[in-house]
Amino acid sequence: MNFESINIWCWIIPILVGLLCAIFGYLLGKGANATIDNSSELIELKNRNAKLEADLAACTQKMATESLEMVSSEIPFNKSAAKAAMGKNVKQDDLKIVEGIGPKIEGLFHNYDIKTWKALSKTTVSKCQEVLDSGGDRYKVHDPASWPMQAKMCYEGKWKELNKWQVEHKHGKL
Repeated sequence: MNFESINIWCWIIPILVGLLCAIFGYLLGKGANATIDNSSELIELKNRNAKLEADLAACTQKMATESLEMVSSEIPFNKSAAKAAMGKNVKQDDLKIVEGIGPKIEGLFHNYDIKTWKALSKTTVSKCQEVLDSGGDRYKVHDPASWPMQAKMCYEGKWKELNKWQVEHKHGKL
């Protein structure tokens, strides 16, 4: 190979390209390692998180307080008022006081964990029908449409209204 015949530019161009690539690579690498200052954003997010945790704790406390108030706000059972209005002794949460419910149907409701007037008052008519259907064909003649309403009157201690309603509506049918 004859070095005298090789043009000088054949040596200078690769050297210049190599130097430019080295400088460009150095600058790119240096820029990638530069850290971005996110400390203010991080502090803001930590403060926001602390506020949300405090709100959650306040809500949890409020829910606990309200549930205690709900338990304590149960309507007391007045046995003498029930006896005066109904004309017979009434036991608390006796589902048989509801017109149309007898001992066997009461047992069916107890099987479904519906044991109080309050629970029966919050039960839908379709759920009452489901309870009756679980007892078989002999309970098809019963109509549970008014049972939740009657149970609500019992729970709220509206004995005179219940007695009047039961007298006006023969056999508890609407």
